[in-house]
Amino acid sequence: MGFLPPIPLLLGLLLLGFLGPLRGDLVFIPPFIRMSGPEVSAFLVGDIENVTVSLATLQEEAGVLPVPTCGLQSNETGDWSVTVTPSVGALEVTVRLRRRPWRCGANGTEPLAEAPCLLQTLLLSAARSSACSAHLLVQAEIFADSSRSRSASENVTVIPNQVYQPLGPCPCNLTARACDVRCCCDQDCSWAAKQLFRGACLPGVFGGEVNPPFDQLCTAGTTGHVPDWFPLLCVQSSLANSPFLGHFYHGAISPRHRPGFEASLHSVPKLSPDSGYRQGDPIRTTEKEVYFTVPQVSLAGQCVHDAPVGFLQSFGTECTTHLDAYQERGGAGIAKVQGSATGAPVTPTVTYEEVANPGRFLTATGVLLSSSLAPRKVTVEEHYVFRWDNNTVTEISVRIVQLEISAHQKGILTQRFTVKFLNRNSGNEKELSGNPGYQLGKPVRALNANATSNATTLHVWQSAERSLCTSATLRPISFGENMQSGCLLEVGISENCTRLRESAAERLGSLVQATHVAARGNSDSSDLTDGWLEILRGDPPNTSVDLAASGVLGICPAVPAQLHIRILFADAGAVEGVTQQEILGVETRFSTADWQYQCGLTCEDKADLFPVSASVRFIKIPAQPPRPLTRFQISFTEYDCNRNDVCWPQLLYPLTQYYRGEPYSQCVAKGLLLVSLLLLAVFLSNPWARVCRARHPATVYH
Repeated sequence: MGFLPPIPLLLGLLLLGFLGPLRGDLVFIPPFIRMSGPEVSAFLVGDIENVTVSLATLQEEAGVLPVPTCGLQSNETGDWSVTVTPSVGALEVTVRLRRRPWRCGANGTEPLAEAPCLLQTLLLSAARSSACSAHLLVQAEIFADSSRSRSASENVTVIPNQVYQPLGPCPCNLTARACDVRCCCDQDCSWAAKQLFRGACLPGVFGGEVNPPFDQLCTAGTTGHVPDWFPLLCVQSSLANSPFLGHFYHGAISPRHRPGFEASLHSVPKLSPDSGYRQGDPIRTTEKEVYFTVPQVSLAGQCVHDAPVGFLQSFGTECTTHLDAYQERGGAGIAKVQGSATGAPVTPTVTYEEVANPGRFLTATGVLLSSSLAPRKVTVEEHYVFRWDNNTVTEISVRIVQLEISAHQKGILTQRFTVKFLNRNSGNEKELSGNPGYQLGKPVRALNANATSNATTLHVWQSAERSLCTSATLRPISFGENMQSGCLLEVGISENCTRLRESAAERLGSLVQATHVAARGNSDSSDLTDGWLEILRGDPPNTSVDLAASGVLGICPAVPAQLHIRILFADAGAVEGVTQQEILGVETRFSTADWQYQCGLTCEDKADLFPVSASVRFIKIPAQPPRPLTRFQISFTEYDCNRNDVCWPQLLYPLTQYYRGEPYSQCVAKGLLLVSLLLLAVFLSNPWARVCRARHPATVYH
């Protein structure tokens, strides 16, 4: 008994909906809705200031759709409610049915009703200053939801309890509401049909014998040939307890412990309300099973873009990618973070900056083609600062640095990502490199006692485009990491040798502007007596005296070319079982090289390149001198593993101190188990009979 709207009225409402916004009038979009569910939404556009929306139920006559008017507005809407939500330049109007029509008719036993249970026409009116400006007609035709009103006696699928009954009692029943030939368990087959193939029913589990006596049952041994030991090992059980069922009995089920890496890939564990985050736990976002990720370098040297950030684990990394394959990261990196198990989510504060020097981030750039496309922006740096308190994250700030390049720019882009965890109560104090000893990978702390510069660490070069010294940046020296870096100086054929030496010495000296280094990672920078060591500097290069050979054009001898930085450190004890390492001294020394202009077929006045480099070497000093070798060890080198191909002291390698693959206790346990197996094999090989025959040979009588 549906009502079809008159065609002229619908055309008028649609025409009003398309032309109204052009004049700035209030208009519902769409102007007419046929509603079949409990909720429907529309938009009110135009001048929406000081607009009120009301809902009214229209009493319609059969076959006639009422014309919208403003005189029928009232607050008595019965089972209907209207909600208005402001949005950008419009109002979202939502009409909801307060109740669900679960039943139709008097008894409500029909599974599917042909006629709708609710058939009404609603009128939404938008008015300003009691003047009606727009209308929305809603034709509601809602059928009953019989899924909640059905009882167990209706024709629905009931899954049996597999403890007592198999899930599929008749596997050969392949056709619904039809008899399957030779399927004697098919309930759709009549008695007369089953008589036709009763002697040829499908055997086994497929034919309906889903709970047959299993072979290990004691009663099954009486029907066929069984081995002699069958009565000793058979199972006494009823047919109700069968391996063909889903469960054998109710009991405690121990969960399977999955490896840590497998669990992290498939599911994100929930935070404990008591403990919260622990050091190393991945930071979680408010989205379900999503980690907070920042690109990191894996052990294989590749850049993993979806690597989770560990709690209280600061790091810095670099990733290179071709501009042709560059893709901007999605919003997962700056998503809301779950600060704690019960606290409110933490929204990162993001700031954007632009950099104008592309040489620091682009290398191997190609020739740019003329293009009318607008330039694009790429992200070159992302810096994350996490503020933490106890086991929660309280604040996140993100600084994103972008670079504007041409749309057809070619080359390799270097991106830098840093993550730093700071305490909520910490200010702008200097970051420590350990407490008390240095941590591996932390910057070597330094200061300038002359106060001529604010140097806080020692540096090496980080080459950029063309590896020129003019565009190279500096990176701090990390504790325990040997490294070597360099850059190139542009030198002309008529270069003054004194100026070249001064320029090279200045470049090398800029790496070590400090006068003292910290012996410990937590040395107080305001007190030089708190473990600060003066840097020992070798003889500086002589740049004022010109040798006789320097008078030749294109040749400069004794130019400072390399800076050697040697750092001595040692183990100074342990804190809670963790070895603490301290710096004992730092020495810097220069080495020189001769420069000669390289000519091709002809010597042209073009810039030549002179390489300068810096090397850092960490030397560990033993806390105790090694034990001196005995005269036997000095004279006889047969048992020296470093001098011979055969190493006898490592014959039982897993049981020696050289093996570091497993704990020593496990190695000893496995070795004893191996010895036990060998002894058992010897005893089972019947050796005693052979021993007795050897001691008491048989007497031969004549």
